Amino acid sequence: MPVRIHPSILSADFANLERDLAAIATADMVHVDVMDQHFVPNLTLGLPVVKRLAQVSPVPLDVHLMVEDADRWAPLYGAAGAASVTFHTEATRAPVRLARELRSSGVRAGVAVRPASPVEPLLDLLDEFDMILVMTVEPGFGGQSLIEGTLAKLRRARQAIGAAHTPTWLQVDGGVSRATVARIAAAGADTFVAGSAVYDSADPAVEIAALRALADPAIPA
Repeated sequence: MPVRIHPSILSADFANLERDLAAIATADMVHVDVMDQHFVPNLTLGLPVVKRLAQVSPVPLDVHLMVEDADRWAPLYGAAGAASVTFHTEATRAPVRLARELRSSGVRAGVAVRPASPVEPLLDLLDEFDMILVMTVEPGFGGQSLIEGTLAKLRRARQAIGAAHTPTWLQVDGGVSRATVARIAAAGADTFVAGSAVYDSADPAVEIAALRALADPAIPA
């Protein structure tokens, strides 16, 4: 099972985003957090910035929408150049319909759950999604510590993905660092969002390689 590292530009320098994108050229994708100050108590960036990032990024964009009315906004971010768009189950009226709309336009469809939201309703629908994102912190702010109780949710999701034999990615966002990544990988994650761990390091490329090396042997066979 391949390990994928998606650094989050939430921890980058917003005045130098193109420079900070170049610094993570060895990553698999770049995680772009879109927040509307309604679904979560923070405000980040929107469609015009995402469109420009897609034009200059050395790696594909993995857009994570923390916004209300995902049914309206998710297709627009796909059209803006995102390779993958993840929306929250708590912010959509029809997650399967939305995922199908994204996939029909050539965009990977991800679905996210907050730490206290159940993952079980998604496990019978794995064929409909390219990725499940298990939030291991409360969404809205970077630099938080891992909520250990979310690892059990990861284990259940990994077991279901294995039983269904689907190629669904299992992503984790929150508290990923050298100290936690092996434990998270052992619980079943294969795709890791790391913000401050990468961008607060002296060399983002070195940090990406270190996270990959620690996660790879820990992922269950």
